[in-house]
Amino acid sequence: MERRLALELLSRYVHKESLYRHCIATAAVMRETAAYLGQDQEEWETIGILHDIDFESIDEDMQRHGVEGYRILKEEGFDERIALPVRNHNDLLFGVSDEPVDRVLQAADNVSGLVIACALVKGGKISEVTTKSIQKKFKEKSFAAGCRREMVRRIEPLMDLPTFFGLALKGLTGVKDELGLE
Repeated sequence: MERRLALELLSRYVHKESLYRHCIATAAVMRETAAYLGQDQEEWETIGILHDIDFESIDEDMQRHGVEGYRILKEEGFDERIALPVRNHNDLLFGVSDEPVDRVLQAADNVSGLVIACALVKGGKISEVTTKSIQKKFKEKSFAAGCRREMVRRIEPLMDLPTFFGLALKGLTGVKDELGLE
């Protein structure tokens, strides 16, 4: 699916600017990681854009999160390659998967906030964030406390953490204007 169309669909269901930006950020990390792993960049970016499509409509009910997103996407005509990772990223319901797309989505969902927090500490200047500074902040559990570091570490069978942090930084730098960063 073309990025513009995925964003249009997302905007029909997501109205909070912070959640919308989170989906853009997750998608940017997904796209860069897909390129690194030789996967379909457009498909993985679409998954990232749409991964929280249901979050507002379910009133953040984690017992329904993913399930409702899957239903929405199936009704919109998406096949399993897009809809299933959206469902599966709720590890509280579906556990953790060894499928690369599922690993990456769960890691991207969490690391995107960490990298953005690193930029905010620098006055919103993502250009001043480095892979090394992300690594340092990753070790500080109180920093970006909502980042589930164990989910980020699930990327390790596919690549080491510094590589993933570098991909995340590159992806987020590419969408910095959409995220309100410099």
